[in-house]
Amino acid sequence: MSGEGGPPWYRAPEVPGQREPQQSAPQEWPGDGQYPAAAYQEDWYGQQAYPEAGERSQDRARHPTGTVADSGYPARPDRGADHPTAAVPSPFFPSGEFFPPDDDPGAGPRTPGTGPSEPGLPTGGRAERRKAAKARGRGRRRRAPSAPPPTPRPSETGAPLSRVEARRAARAAKDSPAVIASRAFGELFITIGVLMLLFVTYQLWWTNILAGQQANAAASKIQDEWAKGRAPGAFEPGQGFAIMHIPKLDVVVPIAEGIDKHRVLDRGMVGHYAEGRLKTAMPEDRQGNFAVAGHRNTHGEPFRYINRLTQGDPIVVETQDTYYTYEMRSILPQTAPSNIGVIAPVPAGSGFTGPGRYITLTTCTPEFTSTYRMIVWGKMVDERPRSKGKPDALVG
Repeated sequence: MSGEGGPPWYRAPEVPGQREPQQSAPQEWPGDGQYPAAAYQEDWYGQQAYPEAGERSQDRARHPTGTVADSGYPARPDRGADHPTAAVPSPFFPSGEFFPPDDDPGAGPRTPGTGPSEPGLPTGGRAERRKAAKARGRGRRRRAPSAPPPTPRPSETGAPLSRVEARRAARAAKDSPAVIASRAFGELFITIGVLMLLFVTYQLWWTNILAGQQANAAASKIQDEWAKGRAPGAFEPGQGFAIMHIPKLDVVVPIAEGIDKHRVLDRGMVGHYAEGRLKTAMPEDRQGNFAVAGHRNTHGEPFRYINRLTQGDPIVVETQDTYYTYEMRSILPQTAPSNIGVIAPVPAGSGFTGPGRYITLTTCTPEFTSTYRMIVWGKMVDERPRSKGKPDALVG
């Protein structure tokens, strides 16, 4: 609503020299014909914001005519005493003044038409003050200008590329020689790593499984030939002829003729030194050194723990008709592979001083290498025919 008949909070202050608009007739309200000033105050602001509104409502109840004189409000200087809104104070300044007082306490109330003492304060009504406050808030919240969006490429906009642009795009899409070379080297190293891992797995795990199966098959074949009554005699290279038992190490392994790596040692068997300068005695010989070799690691690794043997530990060699029992006497932890004196009829470094019936176990050392040789010696202490049963070393 606008004009004199509307509520006072929508009325702008009068400016000197400005013609006042024509006043319209007061709004007729149902009931008493005039809307009392206290009702404006109470309906719009409520009793919480202006507690005096409740008292003035009681005044209105005491003065049903709603006149300015009855309401108890001071009259406005620019309106008649009988005007319905003459006694309504400003909602922002409850003291009844239309403008706030100056900072100077002695300045007194302002008169209509004078502006505010503080520069920049809006002089309009409530709507103008809101607009000014919003404008100041927008000014404080100004953001830094954002960077302009990147210019899209012709390929992104769907426009066809020129020949030069197409060549540049093709060159940019191709990998440089350095990238290709590094990728190739990386794939090569990965392949080599995988192959090495597979090789290690094969050496440490699969060769033991395969050699164990082959050694068991060779032992079964030897026992079958014994059962058939085959007469003992000379054995061919790679042919099994005996079975070695090392109870302390839980080792049961066939013994074959020769020390060939592929035909004997890699098949999980123990090989007998029987060729050339390395030829040694057989267990049944009345005198001599029965020398054998076996793997310490991989391919069944029958001699892996022979370094754990101590003096007196039994080593039994089972042949077609006899059990030969030896006792461990000494060990040489490390020697050169060229030291063939360790398998001589009277082994050098064994502690034996004269001829006898000896046994020599040889293997590689340190573990997983073949740089040196480890030697274990034993001396025969019992010879027992198979017809009399197993020796005490195998029974317990």
